[in-house]
Amino acid sequence: MFTGIVEELGEVTAVEELDDASRFRLRGPVVTEGAKHGDSIAVNGVCLTVVDLGEHEFTADVMAETLNRSSLGALAAGSRVNLERPMALGGRLGGHIVQGHVDGTGRIIDREVSENWEIVKISLPADLTRYVVEKGSITVDGVSLTVVEAGPDFFTISLIPTTLALTTLGLKQAGDPVNLEVDVIAKYVERLLGDRAAQEPEEPVK
Repeated sequence: MFTGIVEELGEVTAVEELDDASRFRLRGPVVTEGAKHGDSIAVNGVCLTVVDLGEHEFTADVMAETLNRSSLGALAAGSRVNLERPMALGGRLGGHIVQGHVDGTGRIIDREVSENWEIVKISLPADLTRYVVEKGSITVDGVSLTVVEAGPDFFTISLIPTTLALTTLGLKQAGDPVNLEVDVIAKYVERLLGDRAAQEPEEPVK
């Protein structure tokens, strides 16, 4: 479980292409401190398992399912990435509940630059639009953010200087892909209400 509060701007140091997967080597002095084999680390919002550790680096195997559902397949040596360790029990929930399970990808459509903030417009897959609401939460490349505008096939977010400086969102340009994770609570509510509606008997016709 994560919060979407990025701890570190890391870097991909190597990518090994396998038959139906990829092996990533990533540098992150903060997130590797105290890490051990089998731990989870979110990379651009994708929960990955540590399979090997080096000095300030860790290795993670990324299966085909993850590569197909996220933008990790576009990463190469030198790519910058957002890194976050799992939330510690009893810690502060600074963002919102994030699982690290990517629901889909979008693309940067436009950036409106101001002196102290930026508005970023991002495309939204049709199957995710019902989960995105104005002032609701969404995770973009692992960053917990508040939705400013929820359109029919897009949404916008407002980025403060700290987010621009400490995450990859300050580096993204129009056309770049991003990983999206919607609020898991909304998905559970939808499923529960759907099951309930299916179980309720129809009223007899009078």
